[in-house]
Amino acid sequence: MIDGEPSIDVWAMDIARFGDYASPHYGTVKSTENYERRFILTFPNETLPRGRRQRTTALYDRLTAVGAVWGDSFGLEHALWFANNPDDAYEEPTFRRSRAHDYVADEVKAVRNMVGISEIANFAKHRFKGPDARALLDYLMAGTIPKPGRISLSPMLSPKGKLAGDLTVGCLSEENFIIFGSGVAQEMHRRWFEKHLDEYQVSYSNESSRLHGLGISGPNARELLSRITRDDVSAHGLKFRDLRSTFVAGVPAILTRLSFSGELGYEIYVAPEYQLKLYESILGAGEDLGLRHYGARALMSLRLEKNWGVWTLDYRPDFTAAESGLDVFINWNKDFVGKQAALDERGRGPEKRLVSLTIDTDDIDVSNDEAILKEGECVGYVTSGGYAHTLQRSMALGYVPSELAKADTALEVEINGKMYAARVVDKPLYDPGGDKMRA
Repeated sequence: MIDGEPSIDVWAMDIARFGDYASPHYGTVKSTENYERRFILTFPNETLPRGRRQRTTALYDRLTAVGAVWGDSFGLEHALWFANNPDDAYEEPTFRRSRAHDYVADEVKAVRNMVGISEIANFAKHRFKGPDARALLDYLMAGTIPKPGRISLSPMLSPKGKLAGDLTVGCLSEENFIIFGSGVAQEMHRRWFEKHLDEYQVSYSNESSRLHGLGISGPNARELLSRITRDDVSAHGLKFRDLRSTFVAGVPAILTRLSFSGELGYEIYVAPEYQLKLYESILGAGEDLGLRHYGARALMSLRLEKNWGVWTLDYRPDFTAAESGLDVFINWNKDFVGKQAALDERGRGPEKRLVSLTIDTDDIDVSNDEAILKEGECVGYVTSGGYAHTLQRSMALGYVPSELAKADTALEVEINGKMYAARVVDKPLYDPGGDKMRA
């Protein structure tokens, strides 16, 4: 009210954290649960039971049948990890590594060495159409808006230079753009987009529930994809960060060559009524390629090994583009929301930076918000982390003063009341050059 935007992240108080799924009945059920649990500890790996299955996809029963353990995000059920069968699909609350640990390790191994399949319905999809679509996005996004058939990554800033989004911009044609982002933040971003529409000839729609789909990742992903589409998906026929409208498994799809796993990968978005056909075709085509289901826990482990942050955790309005490292995606040769604030910070340098840490632990990992210390003094805090299964190391991301954001800086992280030695890493410990995802 005084400065035009909050000085801190107020997401926990923002009505945009709920969507249409939050009916009066849902609100009653969840608020009752919160009241009943007001003196009960919720463990880091615990999911609460009330108000579940409010939103599901066409694959819910299929994935349950193969052992999916479910979480929910923005009211939508999404697979966290996969057990051996439905009877085995349970998890016990704990502060330490849970029984899911070895299952997730196998999922990560499959993605790194063969190929994995993951549902991607819980990503947000925003559509912009019209003659001014490029002009609008050029102003709202701090990064470069891609050419037709291409994808680019871009931060979105507030007028004061704080992060308003970490988004993937896809250009299907000069008047047809699709933006992929956080499913949890879809209503917040819808509100922000609609606030800027009046001066532009653009139609906007939130298509998050109209496009579901599946991702396939791993060294065998190209071979699998080639079996279910007529498109040329060779390294030259479908390049890294390409995007197109086409047909996959005989159904209309938006196909992108992109993956949050750090491996060769593709995201295939289809209307909900086509998702089952796509899923069955992928399973059939990947049977001899080592295809395995993987869930959100594996994906979070895979991205840790690439030093990649996540919206609502490592990237949020508490931080700026420079502090988060997302300033590498800024196109300084254009005007955009928050440019002056970002330029001012660029000139003086950020006071803190997001860093990756390796942590010397045995059977426990961070669960977010742990203190980071230097010589007994708290200097920062963890924003996310977990176990990096390929590297077999506990890792975390967090913000520390800029002078400490240097490779091999020795720090400590407090986890569950105990101090653990930690060390800053300044580049990904897995495939630092990104050769695998660009293969």
